[in-house]
This record gives sequence, C-alpha cells and structure tokens, in this order.
Amino acid sequence: MSQTAMRVRYAPSPTGYLHVGGARTALFNWLMARQNRGTFILRIEDTDTDRNVPGADRKMMSDLRWLGLHWDEGPEVGGPCGPYYQTQRLDIYRTHIRQLLDAGQAYYAFETPEELQAMREQAQAARRAFRYPRPANLPTDEDARRAREQGRPVVVRFRMPAEDCTVHDRVMGDVTVAAEEMDDFIIQKADGMPTYHLAVVVDDALMGITHVLRGQEFLAQTPRHIALQRAFGFPTPVYAHLPLIMDMKGRKLSKRDGDVEVHAFRQAGYLPEVLVNFIALLGWSPGRDRERMTIEEMVQLFSIDRIGRTNARFDRDKLLAFNTDAVAAASLERLLAGFKDYISVNPETAFGGLDDAALSELLRLNRGFRTFRDIETRSGFLYRPDDQIAYDPKAIKDVLHKGEQAGIRMLQMLLPRLEAAEPWNAATLQALLDRACAEQNVGMGKVAQPIRVAVAGTTISPAIVDTLVVLGKTRTLARIRRCLENANV
Repeated sequence: MSQTAMRVRYAPSPTGYLHVGGARTALFNWLMARQNRGTFILRIEDTDTDRNVPGADRKMMSDLRWLGLHWDEGPEVGGPCGPYYQTQRLDIYRTHIRQLLDAGQAYYAFETPEELQAMREQAQAARRAFRYPRPANLPTDEDARRAREQGRPVVVRFRMPAEDCTVHDRVMGDVTVAAEEMDDFIIQKADGMPTYHLAVVVDDALMGITHVLRGQEFLAQTPRHIALQRAFGFPTPVYAHLPLIMDMKGRKLSKRDGDVEVHAFRQAGYLPEVLVNFIALLGWSPGRDRERMTIEEMVQLFSIDRIGRTNARFDRDKLLAFNTDAVAAASLERLLAGFKDYISVNPETAFGGLDDAALSELLRLNRGFRTFRDIETRSGFLYRPDDQIAYDPKAIKDVLHKGEQAGIRMLQMLLPRLEAAEPWNAATLQALLDRACAEQNVGMGKVAQPIRVAVAGTTISPAIVDTLVVLGKTRTLARIRRCLENANV
C-alpha cells in the first residue's frame, strides 16, 4: 500500500460531546494521515438513536476544528464515499445483511430479553460462560415474519466461524481469541438498525479505510470485525489500539476527576495548540524526552511504533503549566484571537461586546495569567454593573473590619482625596496612594487592599492603579460609597 493511498477515520457516536480520549484518537489518525499524505475521514456513527444527544455532532465538529483537526471527507465537507452519517446509510447495511442471510452466514433470532436473561442465569448456575445456542435449523424469512406478527423481537445474528482469531495489533501485539470464547452476535437489532459491529465493518470497507487507530476498549471486539470482513470478502485494515487514559490515581478517566470534555477546556480558556500538544503525549512519545511541539513538528515525528502499551496519565497540573508557558510566549495577536474565542463560548462572560483595544488592555493588565478564565476571575468586575458587585464576607472581615475597622477608616480617608483627584490617570492616582502610605506610615497593601475590596468585592484584581484607571472615576467613587454603606452588612 503506497503512502498516498492511506485512508484513516475518526468515527464518534453523538451520544455526548468530544472527550479527551476521542480527541486523542482523532489527533493520532489526523497526524498519521498528514504525515503520509493520506485522507482523514470523519464519520458520525449515530445508529444508537436512543442515546444520541441533539446537537452533539455539531458541537463535536466545532471542537475538532478548534483543535485544528480538519477532515478531508465527512459531514459539511462531502466526499466520494458518503453519506457520512450512518443513519443515512441504512439501505447499504440492509443489503449487506441480506447477503449474509442468503449465504447462511447469518440468521434470525426471536428471544425476548427475559428469555435471554434466563439462558444467562442457567449458564451461570452451571458455572459455564454463556454462549448463544445456535439453532440446528436456521429460521427462514417466513419464520421471521410470523415472529414479528406475534410481537416478538426479531434480530439477525452473525454465524461466528468455529476458529480462533488472531488480531495483529501494531500497538498491543498479536492477540488471539479462542473460538469457544466467541458466540453468534447480533448484527441487526429488532428496530432494524445495524449494530456497531456490522456498520463499522461495512463502512470501513466501502470507505477504503486502510488503518484503524482506536481506543483499547475496542480490542476485544476486533475478532468479530475480522470474522465479518472475511465473510464479506473485505480486506482487514491495519489495527492499532491505543492505551487507556487514566487519572492521576490510576482510575479510568471520567467526570469524577473533573470535566474531561474538550469543550470544557475551551470554555476554561486553554489555547487549542496547548491541548493538542498535551493530548499527543497521552500514550505517545516523540523521543529524546521531548514534550513541547507545534502540530507541524508532531506530523513529522509521529509514529505508531512509539505508542506505548501502558496506560497514560492525565496530569492536569502539567496541562496548566504547558498553558501558562505558552501564554507567556505568545504574541498579542495570538492571545487576542484566543481571548475572543474564549468569550464566544462563554456567553455569561463580562467581556462580551468589548472591542480589540479593550481586550488588549485586559491582556496587558493580567499578564502572567494561566488561562483566559483567570482574566475573568481577576478583572470581570470591571465590566459588571456596580450593583452586581457582591462582597466576599471573608474579604470584608480580613481587610475592612480587622484592626478596629482600619480598612473602613482608610476608605473614609481616601474617598474625598479620590473625589478631588484630577486628572484621573495613572500618574495622579499613583502619587495620591504613595502620599497616603507615607502619611499613614503603612505599606501599599494597607492602602490598596481596602480599595480593591470596595471596587472588586474581593481581594483579587489587577494592579490597583491600573484597576482604577480602567474603572474610571465615576464608577470607582460609586463603588467605594456603596461599600462603605454596606460594609457592616
């Protein structure tokens, strides 16, 4: 197979949003396609209609594009092998199921869920693994018609060949499953929908998929797929199953370790190139202890042979460190674009509607931030209505009430001076605060913190002079007066 003929796919189900594990699968397939001048296909496997989440496919595609993982064929792009939604390919699956039925390689089954459960319980009581008992005489189309008329569920099962199956996996090595461990599995459900096993095999073949990189959780199902490929006369693609992603306690990554959807990191204000860099290292090593890479460098360095078998660990502290360093090194243009994307996916942000000049000033005021959400935490109060500023009780206690209400007395002393301050600029305000420190014989913290609590409601803000300049004289004075009125509440 020449490099130009390589075709890979990312085939998510729209039963939820893009998880970091799915993003890694998409990334590794994308990297391999780009390195080999191949084709990266997006296919939406949406036949499990009861579990599909409305809009999940569109959100998933938006987040893939945010990561920079654009597909060559698929939804919203098109291509010669469409449709790329499985629910639009049902006639194709029915044709292939009919082919297996006619060849005696598949057959109808009519058991109810209760009957199947009874069979499993009998097997358990006999201390043997449950295997579906294939009937001696396979049911006919007429048998299936009568069963439907009787209200029984009619499914189609694949007739699993009585032979061992070895998966030649590029990551996990050869994995052999004995014939007695595999039974006749369902390929068409009672509602007429194909199962995952049937649809994925048909689609991979008809779309010319040459390499399948997917999560390790699919490895146990691969012998079924190989058996179906052989029954249809399809080629078997190269398989590479990726190691699991665990949390730092060695548990399979899940929401109990915090939200792990790509969109959540986007909303939290991470740069997409940082998340891509971090995800690439979950199970893959570029060698030479290298960690920081552009996506162009990843394309050059990527290799299936450097994907490990051991489970990867999702280290949130490391991701945050990556982002902190990237933000510090990024140009203003890059940060501004990232900040605007953060605002676009956070409709409740205080920064909606600000122009580029105001956003650039916020980036300057908050230099040293780790994620764009830090800017929200430190500076969101600047753009919220005065009456929406909530006072942190701990800040009131520790800053304003402590020391016989020293903070309140400081505000009372500063208020008339601020009222008289002209012009309202950094030089005027810095000189005013410096004089207050000298007169009161205190450090800047004793002067700045009471003002900060009054205007921000907390002890967190940009440098106090910058804060007051951006806030403006009228709003600064209004907030100090409101704080003094409410400080004892």
